[in-house]
Amino acid sequence: MHVLISHYLFLTAIAFLGGLVNSIAGGGGFLVFPSLIKAGLLPIEANATGTVALWPGQFTSIAGYREELQKNLGIVIPGVIVAFIGGVTGALTLIHFSQGSFLRLVPYLFLMGSTSFAVSGPVSRLVRRRLAQSSGGKHRIALVPLLLILLCICYYIGYFGAGAGLLTMTALAFCGVERIAEINSLKVVITTVANGVAVITFMAYGVVEWRYAWLMMIASAAGGYTGARNSQRISDRVLRPVIIVLGLCIAIYFFLHQRVG
Repeated sequence: MHVLISHYLFLTAIAFLGGLVNSIAGGGGFLVFPSLIKAGLLPIEANATGTVALWPGQFTSIAGYREELQKNLGIVIPGVIVAFIGGVTGALTLIHFSQGSFLRLVPYLFLMGSTSFAVSGPVSRLVRRRLAQSSGGKHRIALVPLLLILLCICYYIGYFGAGAGLLTMTALAFCGVERIAEINSLKVVITTVANGVAVITFMAYGVVEWRYAWLMMIASAAGGYTGARNSQRISDRVLRPVIIVLGLCIAIYFFLHQRVG
């Protein structure tokens, strides 16, 4: 009983941190997925349960960005449609994978997520500078390329999703969204929808471990709102290096674990 309670307390704390990190820099899955694996869940169930657990944190963080979202309704509506299609397709792909096949992909997924964290910040800044220089600071949104890129990202979100927040932010910056507050708000709503339809899919197929998910959902909701309301005080320059190192360490762990197994 003592071990079970410690699991609940540990996973609840991890879910709070995951929700907070997701609302600011992304990468909450780097914390939650390996924690659920350590708690004894199978890889697909751990990924599905982590997605469900972190989703309320993403949803509540939308409230913190409501003013910014109103400025970009022309992107929000088509972005939501693309997020729905990509998210449900990715989730269905995960469900129809075997546990072993998915586990073999896990270290590569973490490596890809960590790499996206490492390069997305500099790339985003470079793209925004070039756009400002070429357009005189005016907003010119390349909507069709943006939606195509977001479709691929949202498919990845439905399938795994770690690091997808930074990929989404880079895509938005590359296609002409210039203000960081607007980029953050659009990132949150798009990733929330993609993860939301994945959550519904995982629930429908019964791959969620609810004994852990309930408390984690509450904790991540609190973390997401806390992060969104304090995003100006918590620097992603501090969080990003930590998340990158964490993701690389997890990737190395799973690589070594597979070789030993």
